[in-house]
Amino acid sequence: LPLGAAHAASPAEDFVQNNVQKGLNILTAPGSKEQKQTQFRSFLVGLTDLKRIADYTLGPAKNTTSPADLAAFEDAFREYAFAVYETEFEKYSGQTLKVTGSVERKPDDHLVTTVLIDPHAQKGQEPIQVDFRIFGTPGHFSIGDITVVGLDLAITEQDDFTAFLSQHNNDVKQLTANLERRAENVRSGGNLTGK
Repeated sequence: LPLGAAHAASPAEDFVQNNVQKGLNILTAPGSKEQKQTQFRSFLVGLTDLKRIADYTLGPAKNTTSPADLAAFEDAFREYAFAVYETEFEKYSGQTLKVTGSVERKPDDHLVTTVLIDPHAQKGQEPIQVDFRIFGTPGHFSIGDITVVGLDLAITEQDDFTAFLSQHNNDVKQLTANLERRAENVRSGGNLTGK
């Protein structure tokens, strides 16, 4: 009997496969740490909608925050995201990304599932699953969220930020200052909580 046609990659799957692998390649390429960080930051800015992610993590507080305070928070979140993503993805040097499927939630909202294949993994070691939430249309895609081994970074941060705001009189300026400290802590010690 003839076999079914091979799965044709969707545009969202192609976007993740091609672009995320470029990011991993930046981190494993020769060059100084500073050069890699500069290239990786440019890559992240072009690939992810960090403003959208920042606004999501702020939750309902976004609606009552002044434009100036919101912009300052978004800047601090972007620096924090750079620190977290650089720290996390540096651990995956030498691995390659393989797209395993996708789900179209809406015409402009896709969930693309992938695994990171480690050529040096021990026998029987499971590859790390990383899911990407993709917004937009072909030619205008951006990453709106990343879930690593079932941990949704945007939702986790939103819960964390909501708890912080409830303990600090919903003061977004204090949250912004806290995020700036977290980014420094992540860069100096790789502590992702940054607390």
